[in-house]
Amino acid sequence: MRLMPFISVTGAVQDAARARRIRNLCAGVALIWSALSYAQEMEPRTYSAVPVGTNFVVLSYARSSGDVTFDPSLPVTDVQATINTWALGYSHSFGVLGHTTSVAVSVPYANADVTGNVEGVPGHAYRSGLGDVRFRIAVNLLGDPPLTPEEFARRSPTTIVGMSLSVVAPTGQYVPSRVINVGANRWSFKPEIGLSQPIGNWFVEGTAGVWFFTDNTDFFRGRRRSQDPMPAFQWHGGYTWRPGLWIAADATYFAGGRTSVNGVQDQDLQRSVRYGVTLSFPLASQFSAKLAWSRGLITRVGGNFQTISIALQYRWFNH
Repeated sequence: MRLMPFISVTGAVQDAARARRIRNLCAGVALIWSALSYAQEMEPRTYSAVPVGTNFVVLSYARSSGDVTFDPSLPVTDVQATINTWALGYSHSFGVLGHTTSVAVSVPYANADVTGNVEGVPGHAYRSGLGDVRFRIAVNLLGDPPLTPEEFARRSPTTIVGMSLSVVAPTGQYVPSRVINVGANRWSFKPEIGLSQPIGNWFVEGTAGVWFFTDNTDFFRGRRRSQDPMPAFQWHGGYTWRPGLWIAADATYFAGGRTSVNGVQDQDLQRSVRYGVTLSFPLASQFSAKLAWSRGLITRVGGNFQTISIALQYRWFNH
């Protein structure tokens, strides 16, 4: 594991102007992982109806590759990144005061290969390790009342309005002397509201949320790194042939998330649009799979990735 050109350039800084450029570069490189982990996600059917007592175990793999865009004033060019992420997740649904509620946890393992040029000098970094654990609690406020599997099978689909809170805990691998890490060494929170509207066999969905971040107090050799809130929006539209078999077109927009290091603001305001498609299909009575593809349409700063993912899901009901 090495990042020699990045570190050697930092050590060679002699004047304040150049030091500021390297500081901005460090913050910019660190955006690679955070941009992929948070705002670039696109997940249809997150507020779809499920009976109470439903359990899911999901094993997933995603491969993301592409360019990383920086502030043009920084001395870095031709940055490419490939990130592989494996995740194991579990969710459970239950009823609370007449509303269907679900809790979920996901534990990722990831590796990344990053190459680029800093002031004309080629650089390379490879990272691998456990990522930050993610938790989510969701409540459907309108529609989708708590139903048993038997009652659920006889229901008619209705409009669903839900709310959720996602929390990312600083449990991932983190080494303060490195610019790029698997873990973020901070807490992240995203409150979100979502709408799911069935139209016959068709469905349309939308979500709106904001990521909030605590400070990383040990960023790259003892600095304090802060990040502004980052609003994120998703839209999905699709068609369902039968339960478990559906396809959706996906889009997301996110903005903000400008960082500061030791109180000095960086020129890394994000503003990006992504699009993609998701296909879900049953494999057996309790197994299903999901394939997804997405890529960037507009990327101002951060990772402009193409992502391909596959997930295998096992479902069972409490008796």
